[in-house]
Amino acid sequence: MQFLLLIYNDGSLLEAMPAGEFDRTMKDCIVHADELRADGKLLESQQLEAPATAKTVRIRNGRTTVVDGPFAETKEMLGGFNLIEAADMDEAVRIAGEFPWTKTGSVEVRPIRDFEAVRRRVGA
Repeated sequence: MQFLLLIYNDGSLLEAMPAGEFDRTMKDCIVHADELRADGKLLESQQLEAPATAKTVRIRNGRTTVVDGPFAETKEMLGGFNLIEAADMDEAVRIAGEFPWTKTGSVEVRPIRDFEAVRRRVGA
């Protein structure tokens, strides 16, 4: 079963890290990700650029609006994701808890829906 781990970070906590700690943490995270990949647990992993580089697109009543940045006003911003393979939600949560970003934000664990089943259901 596949799960998406959405990595959220609190920018103020990241900025408060002592010099060099972010890079050490990132290196440890990459090493751990490589281990998960070798075990067949990690399928994909990517970081996102800063929220200030984002655009939010919305269409309402036929009118398209594009605004700078993410839509949500929140302390924690989406910073990246990991697509994993796990036996069940319990294993996915355990894997999520191994990532260091739980200390500077949170990791949302969300099951991936069987999109081919949706395709069949809607006749697409």
